[in-house]
Amino acid sequence: MEFCYHILPILGLFILTVIFIALNKKSNTKRGYTKCIEIPEPSGVLPFIGHLHLLGGQEPMAKILGAIADKYGSFFSLKMGIHRMLVVSSWEMVKEFLATHDKTFATRASIAVGKHLFYNNAIFALAPYGQYWRDVRKMATLEILSSHSLEKHKHVRFSEVEFLIKNLHLLCTNNKVVTISELFDQMAFNIIFRIIVGKRFSATTYGEEKSEACRFRSAIKEALYLSGVFVLSDAFPHLEWMDHRGHVSSMKRTAKELDSVLEIWLAEHLQKRLEQKSDGESDFMDVMLSSFPEDVEISGYTRDVVVKATTLILVLTGAGSTSTTLTWAISLLVNHPSVLKAAQEELDMHVGKDKWVEETDIKNLKYLNAIVKETLRLYPPGPLTGIREAMEDCTVGGYYVPKGTRLVINIWKLQRDPRVWLNPSEFQPERFMTTHAGINVGGQNFEYIPFSSGRRSCPANTFGLQVVHLALARVLQGFDITTMTSVKVDVLEGPGIGLPKVNPLDVVLKPRLPMESY
Repeated sequence: MEFCYHILPILGLFILTVIFIALNKKSNTKRGYTKCIEIPEPSGVLPFIGHLHLLGGQEPMAKILGAIADKYGSFFSLKMGIHRMLVVSSWEMVKEFLATHDKTFATRASIAVGKHLFYNNAIFALAPYGQYWRDVRKMATLEILSSHSLEKHKHVRFSEVEFLIKNLHLLCTNNKVVTISELFDQMAFNIIFRIIVGKRFSATTYGEEKSEACRFRSAIKEALYLSGVFVLSDAFPHLEWMDHRGHVSSMKRTAKELDSVLEIWLAEHLQKRLEQKSDGESDFMDVMLSSFPEDVEISGYTRDVVVKATTLILVLTGAGSTSTTLTWAISLLVNHPSVLKAAQEELDMHVGKDKWVEETDIKNLKYLNAIVKETLRLYPPGPLTGIREAMEDCTVGGYYVPKGTRLVINIWKLQRDPRVWLNPSEFQPERFMTTHAGINVGGQNFEYIPFSSGRRSCPANTFGLQVVHLALARVLQGFDITTMTSVKVDVLEGPGIGLPKVNPLDVVLKPRLPMESY
């Protein structure tokens, strides 16, 4: 998140007075509770803005909050305008919040990005806890993310990974530098596009379809960035009209761009239904249109809004996190040649060089699995959880937490806790074969939750991991990978809701299998 504290010069006395009156501070007396431990709070809180001035800077917000944790501990409270936010990065307190009190914190805080960019919180990732959230999430899980659905769509994963390998082989001649991060991005988008809307977009597509794909992908990247910025009205709801730094305007503009493409896809599917045409395979948009009558209203949303919002969040999360994880994995491996070599030797031993690795081989590739786990430890797809909100007063770990308190889990910091991880900032996949061999991504080991945990955890982790494992295995099996100058790859993280690599990943590839394999 990009928190900015340059708001004092533009806040006049009148506005400050209005905010002060609007503040509804709870009494220090905890109603109905015995005296509880005071939640730690960083010093330097300022009138009205609270701790906002501590959260400026260009680094990812997970790192900024991690630095505060180094000084004030792994559980602290921040005053964010009129809101109170808890930040947690110890597995003990994470377990308290996401297991013991999971239901209490199962709803989302209403923030600007949900209102202006994501159909007024119609995407299930930001929808309030309730029947709408349960129904839409359940439908997405059953139709796309269940074991049956993953098996049904495995031909899509296979064909797009094969296309990736062919493209890499085509581009790697004559020591040509290959921007592999861009190809990962294309592959991930094509997989999710085909499953969700029944289309494939590639760099070789021409005409209007290329324009449509480029527009949507560009808008998705902007949406990922805007999902992580701080908007003034999230701290001061009465000041949305000010649109400090223009983020709200950017959200509205990006929302229109995304909606224009989603409308095209929706119209195509509606026309196909009207003409009763079928190509023999239904995509997820077909399933959603079949699930809801045309004139139905679901929790205040029209059918078309629900279909577009659900399509958007699945593309946004399904494609972006997959390509980002693959990019970080290759970056780390290039910077650690011995690990890369060991992974290739494992592939040669268990699969060989006369056939391509398949999904059925992945379970036998223990070191490859450890590499993926370690990549997700260092660069979790969501370094900070979405903002949760307490639905009632409660006591967590001896601390009193009033209704309306906001909660963020700093997964990036949690997974670098030196109490749990030896040399926590080092890339050491072997730890997942020795000291942490029993830890998995399912969200039950609270020291390692790259996809979060509890009711609000990411439902697409199995889907994403299948793509990551297969694509990474085939790239490592098929190519030797270096940089042009043998200089280490930079590992600079960018802003946004995830931890994207700031600079594209450029590598030099050399085929390591017989030519006929490609």
